[in-house]
Amino acid sequence: MAVGHVRMAVRPPPLRLLFHRYKHTEAARSAPAQVKNVNFCPPADSQYDWIGPPDRNSNLRPICYFIPKHETVLERKLRKLRHETQEWNQRFWANQNLSFIKEKEEYIKVKLKALGLSERDEEGRKRTLNAEEMAEFYRAFLSENLEKHACYNREWYGRNFRITFLMGQVALQRFWKKLSKKERGTET
Repeated sequence: MAVGHVRMAVRPPPLRLLFHRYKHTEAARSAPAQVKNVNFCPPADSQYDWIGPPDRNSNLRPICYFIPKHETVLERKLRKLRHETQEWNQRFWANQNLSFIKEKEEYIKVKLKALGLSERDEEGRKRTLNAEEMAEFYRAFLSENLEKHACYNREWYGRNFRITFLMGQVALQRFWKKLSKKERGTET
């Protein structure tokens, strides 16, 4: 590993972790706030960030962040900002997907009614609209939510800039820490 690089290894959890909760050890209990929205639990001795299965509402994968034993104030600030950003992103997309699904279903019902069709065909299957008919809905939905998406994008870029800036500061802090250890080792 090159000096000054931030170690950001992310490994997917084994399948057994997706469907089973481990008993928490004392080390794992030290950060309950991180795991509250996560449906998986990495081993207590893990030294990496873990990515879980997609959330069923937002379709985003939750992340369980590794907490170093001797976490610095700057590292803690970075981890908390990343966690807050993840929660904010999860909330936005869960709400957005829910409103999209509701509006889409309502549009399909109204359109089928206007065409003189029932919601189900003769065999009991749910009727669908063709791509051209649905394109009208997608266009209208994106137009109605243009400002919401623009605000989301501005906030997303701002948060990512702050995270990237903090990552640079953490990398620099680690570099100076290693450099000072080397200097102390050569003086003796």
